Amino acid sequence: MISHFLKLEWKQYFRSSHWQKGIALKIIMGFFVLYFLVVFLAIGIGGFFVLKKEFPESDPLQLVNSYLLFAVLADLLLRYFMQKLPIMNIKPLLILPIKKNILVHYVLGKSAFSVFNILSLFFYIPFSVVLIKEGYNIAGVLGWLATMILMIQSSNFLNFLINKNNKALVVIGAILVSLIGLQKFGIYDVVVNGGAIFDFIYQNPIYALVGVVVLAFLYQLNYKQLRNQVYLDEAVATKVEEAKSVDLSFADRLGDVAPFIKNDIRLIWRNKRTKTVFLMSFLFLFYGLIFFTQETYQKMPAMLMFASLFITGGFTLNYGQFIPAWDSAHYKMLMSQSFRYRKFLESKWVLMVAMTTILYFLSLPYLYFGIDIFLMITAGAIFNIGFNSLFLLYAGSFNRKRIDLTKGGFGNTQGTSATQFLIVIPLMLFPMLLFWVFDKFIGYNSGFFVVAAIGIISLLLKNYAMNFIEKKYIKDKYIMINAFGKEA
Repeated sequence: MISHFLKLEWKQYFRSSHWQKGIALKIIMGFFVLYFLVVFLAIGIGGFFVLKKEFPESDPLQLVNSYLLFAVLADLLLRYFMQKLPIMNIKPLLILPIKKNILVHYVLGKSAFSVFNILSLFFYIPFSVVLIKEGYNIAGVLGWLATMILMIQSSNFLNFLINKNNKALVVIGAILVSLIGLQKFGIYDVVVNGGAIFDFIYQNPIYALVGVVVLAFLYQLNYKQLRNQVYLDEAVATKVEEAKSVDLSFADRLGDVAPFIKNDIRLIWRNKRTKTVFLMSFLFLFYGLIFFTQETYQKMPAMLMFASLFITGGFTLNYGQFIPAWDSAHYKMLMSQSFRYRKFLESKWVLMVAMTTILYFLSLPYLYFGIDIFLMITAGAIFNIGFNSLFLLYAGSFNRKRIDLTKGGFGNTQGTSATQFLIVIPLMLFPMLLFWVFDKFIGYNSGFFVVAAIGIISLLLKNYAMNFIEKKYIKDKYIMINAFGKEA
């Protein structure tokens, strides 16, 4: 029966109309996956020797164990936004004499082979082989490896239980940030005490069986949840949800663009994909911690500029690149209304600028790293407000992919085309190149002043830019209506 399910999915995948349309994107995504597999494999094989060389007085296994607690929580956050339950279209099968238990076990079993689960194994398995070769206790290493595999699968099933639960996201994020804060400010040694848990498992491999109990428990919870939903009336029933009204009267002071902004706010908060983009914007605030805390990047100021752009540009970059596809479901209705297209575009611009400003004020704690770093973040914010917001509006006129807002989260590539990959060049590489040139040949401070100047000049030329962008949208109006009218 399992082989029959696999054959059905294989046929469904390659006979789908989306296969040929999105083949270029699939190839690109395939290369990305292959790249990360090679990277993880290289780290798994060479990681032991690199750690031994850099920290000769420390045990490489203990060093890895020390940061596994952070890795587990970070993995959960990543899964929350990117991983989707690999379901199959079971509606036609519900009227056939197939046991529902088999369907549920198949769906859950298939999730065990997710790329998120396999990717980690390309590090843990080679690393374990190297440990054994270097003389570590075989039973201890195998117990440690079994724990890692069980932990990966447990995260997999835990994610399906908490996915789309905003409270769970906040809790996991808060725990991770709190642990980082406790370690950073010396309140509690999370690294040592967290690592001791995994060191104990290496020394007592029998305790790896605890992971089996946890995995079985989470699997059973998922099984019960899905089993209660595998009924024909449940599958075809139309879910009716009561829309919650929120007071958006504060937007009225914005004038003619207020109705569009109100609609955008409702659209963002009531739909899965847009809500994911919104929440992810705040996670980008922590992007700078990856770069500003590493001495390696202090010698690569252009990479610091890259991080500075992302800190305040999370929303602008992720939301702006899909304008106006967010409105594709009701684009025909919008275009039949009597309003100036300029107001529709300005509402998007105001929304991006407002979110960039909010994220900028939330980035004030980065003053801890020095005034130069914060000036760089300020330059990045000005560039995002002035140049990137307008450029993304213009790039949106080339979007021809419809988006179903009820589907997916961060990992959903629906609506993605070559446009999204091409616009990365001017958005990110242009300010990095500017900064690098002026920093190298004139001086450090001149680099972020020039980036900020480009943003200010773009802001001063906003009216001319908006007129040009409006004409482009009006010119392509009917092409976009036709494209968005097609099924995604």
